[in-house]
Amino acid sequence: MRMSTKGHYGLKAMFDLALHYGTDPIPLKNVAERQSLSENYLEQLIAVLRRAGLVKSVRGAQGGYMLARDPAEIKVGEIIRVLEGPIAPLECVSEEEPSVCEQSDCCMTRSVWEKVRDSIVDVLDSISLADMCRDAEKVSQDKAFYMYNI
Repeated sequence: MRMSTKGHYGLKAMFDLALHYGTDPIPLKNVAERQSLSENYLEQLIAVLRRAGLVKSVRGAQGGYMLARDPAEIKVGEIIRVLEGPIAPLECVSEEEPSVCEQSDCCMTRSVWEKVRDSIVDVLDSISLADMCRDAEKVSQDKAFYMYNI
C-alpha cells in the first residue's frame, strides 16, 4: 500500500493544526509555510477535511482553520480514510467493500493481505493527533538537549 500526497500532506496539516489547538484560527498560508506545502493544494485537502467534520473554518480578517475536535479524539486512521479511502493493500481485502474475487475461497495469499491490512489499521487507529504532538515535543526537547551539550 502506498500513501499518496493527499494522505501525507493532509496529516501534516492536521498535525500543524493540532500543535496550535486552543488558539486563534490558523491561516492556511501559515500552515503551508510551516509544513512546506503548496497552499493551493492544501486548500483542496482542507476542504475535504472540513466536509468530513475534522476541521472548521472561521471567516474574516482573523479567520483561518482549526480542529473541530480535541486532538486526542482524532486518530490518524480517520484522517487517512477521509483523504485516501478505505485502508487496504489490495482491493479484495478492503475495509469497507472488498471487491469480489473469483478465487477468494481458495486464495492462499488473501489471509496474508488481511493481516497486513489489520496491522496497518491497528497502528493508524492507535495514534491520535495528541500523541503526535507529544512525540514532537519530546523530539524537540531531545534536540535542544543535544544541541546544548555539543
